Amino acid sequence: MINTLFVGKVYHRFDELTSTNDWALELTAKSKPPEGTVIRADMQTVGRGQFGSRWESAPGKNLLLSIILYPHWLPVNKQFYLSMAIALAVKDAIQHPDSVIKWPNDLYLGQKKTAGILLQNSLHGHSLQSSIVGIGLNVNQQEFDPALPNPTSLAVYMGHHIDLDALMERLFSCVEHRYLQLKSGRLEDVKRAYESVLFRREQRSVFLKKSDQSIFEGTILGVSESGRLQVEIATTGIVLFDLKEVQLLV
Repeated sequence: MINTLFVGKVYHRFDELTSTNDWALELTAKSKPPEGTVIRADMQTVGRGQFGSRWESAPGKNLLLSIILYPHWLPVNKQFYLSMAIALAVKDAIQHPDSVIKWPNDLYLGQKKTAGILLQNSLHGHSLQSSIVGIGLNVNQQEFDPALPNPTSLAVYMGHHIDLDALMERLFSCVEHRYLQLKSGRLEDVKRAYESVLFRREQRSVFLKKSDQSIFEGTILGVSESGRLQVEIATTGIVLFDLKEVQLLV
């Protein structure tokens, strides 16, 4: 029995789906499933990451799931707080001191990516109506497509096999905890915790400016409320960047 109040209490598991997020979106379009409903697949044929990228995963080796939430209490201009809370929840579930969050919400172990998060929010006026939280967590996969830039898994990094179902239950508990922390109004606590584990924070780093493909150096200081990355550049001072403007090179 999953030890949560609502996350995972309604649970749909499939051998294969095109995308758990797509299935969750279709479900919410037809009805209003209970908050915390989870859709999990052992394999996705069209798994998606940020900005239309594909999420590659070996069948049955990793956690591929989506959680349906209704954060109608969260203003649209603060929706990045939900992204921060979910990223923190995945880090909490991983339970490894080397895990960090690479802006905006990828999970890294050392210098390699082990999890990605895709949030698809539905808006109503000035508030969020619903959010589909897609999580892809590499757990027991040992080999990866060489075309991928820097993937790893928990098993590769930690050197042992991990129980998927036990990890999933811990993830549900962590998501619920961070979500309720946000719902209780502790937004600054969430932002402070997120920034404290931000990959390469207060370290000199190299960035790619997407508009002209130029390279520059800067130091990550944190994020704004809207999720823009705060970078201190020697020649210009503190500059805010959104995802379409800059890429941190690893």
